[in-house]
Amino acid sequence: MQQSQNRITQLFSIQYPVIQAGMIWHSGWKLASAVSNCGGLGLIGAGSMYPDILRENIRKCKQVTDKPFGVNVPMLYPNLDEVIQIILEEGVKIVFTSAGNPKTYTETLQKEGLKVAHVVSSTKFAMKCEDAGVDAIVAEGFEAGGHNGRDETTTFCLIPNVKKHISKPLIAAGGIALGSQMKAAMILGADGVQIGSRFAATIEASAHDNWKQKITELQEGDTHLTLKELAPVRMVKNKFFNELEDIYTAGRNKDSLIASLGRARAKRGMFEGDMEEGELEIGQVSALIDEVLPVETVFRNLLAEFNEAGNPGL
Repeated sequence: MQQSQNRITQLFSIQYPVIQAGMIWHSGWKLASAVSNCGGLGLIGAGSMYPDILRENIRKCKQVTDKPFGVNVPMLYPNLDEVIQIILEEGVKIVFTSAGNPKTYTETLQKEGLKVAHVVSSTKFAMKCEDAGVDAIVAEGFEAGGHNGRDETTTFCLIPNVKKHISKPLIAAGGIALGSQMKAAMILGADGVQIGSRFAATIEASAHDNWKQKITELQEGDTHLTLKELAPVRMVKNKFFNELEDIYTAGRNKDSLIASLGRARAKRGMFEGDMEEGELEIGQVSALIDEVLPVETVFRNLLAEFNEAGNPGL
């Protein structure tokens, strides 16, 4: 990829239009700083951090990179006002919000000089983001891991449709781990990409080694979008997943689903390494990931693949 500027690199003052997703239990200061130091935009994932842990991660990130980085704030988690206050106090310049109303914090953050991007899964919500005045929009197809959209619109269908209806810089997410996929997303109208699963299987990610190894073993069909009654999430089919499926078979009892989820299932799986009883969130593109690599190698491969993809003739 050439280092020419486009709307995303200019907006965030980065070298390449590559954003690392702010994944819970993966995206600490080590991962975010490594991505930023490679010329992309690293994001600290606030969703799995108590406020004091978030502050610590921001400060450590600032110690090891002088490049731009941001914080991802899922608005379905508690302590939001405290999280936003910490972000402002610590001088973070970029925030990605998700799983909520983009109007909630956009104006507050922008008044303090921050750039705000919001993650959506449909054209309808992308248009609401534009109305809310965000600086950029992340359109995420249902191939993505973690919390997801209910409509099951794929990235290749979503990106060109969103592009037709908005004027803000557009970031494609969901199902992108290779440079060729990045090029395809940008041909469809994206100004940049957000990558989660490929960065989850890196040495710098804060997830458990058991989980990183598991990612490299996944094949097509090993993940599934479920829990639409609560908040749709794509996860690996393991013992815990099968227990959820049994509840569906018995009659889709919402209270039973909540009880089965319990507390800290995602932490138990991805951070503590329980591959059977934990909730394991990853995208469909995990089937293309067969090795845990340093971020620098992932980045080098991504750029090489992007350049090698070329422009096939007809």
